[in-house]
Amino acid sequence: MTNNSVFNTENKPLYTLINNPYSSSASIAPPEADASSNGRLFMVTTANAAIAGGSNQLVQITNPNLSGRSLYISRVSGGITAAATLILYSSGTVTGGTTPTPFNCQFGNATASIATARTSAGTVGGTPTLFMSLPMSTGMFSLDFTGGIIVPQGRSITLSLGPGAITAATNISWWEV
Repeated sequence: MTNNSVFNTENKPLYTLINNPYSSSASIAPPEADASSNGRLFMVTTANAAIAGGSNQLVQITNPNLSGRSLYISRVSGGITAAATLILYSSGTVTGGTTPTPFNCQFGNATASIATARTSAGTVGGTPTLFMSLPMSTGMFSLDFTGGIIVPQGRSITLSLGPGAITAATNISWWEV
């Protein structure tokens, strides 16, 4: 047997993860962990809500003009009691409903999000651009974007879950830079 090293080398990587965290410890964490520790990770939820037949559960996050920041979408998650379709739009108009205050994921941190939120039941108005559509079965769902969707100043992201007589909850989290 030859004396070949089992550890990574620069030109012949063998492993893609840390080999020996006991003697050479390291921390691997997604960007959300850093955003949360800095008080910049936010979330909005619809909570459990009954949706009438023919309507959709809507969530919209808007980054105001001249905010000076971008919103990096971390995750869209939730659950439904019957099959439906989850559609993500760039822009669109959501009317009525409520305007929940985005929650800072660092408990006790008073830093407020620059984003505004609106949750409602109905249909998306205006001229939104559909960029993702997923048929969903009954149960929970989680879509991790890890900052892969960016909402710049003056733009919004709108989520539509439905249509149908369902009970659903939709959550969206993001960080701001």
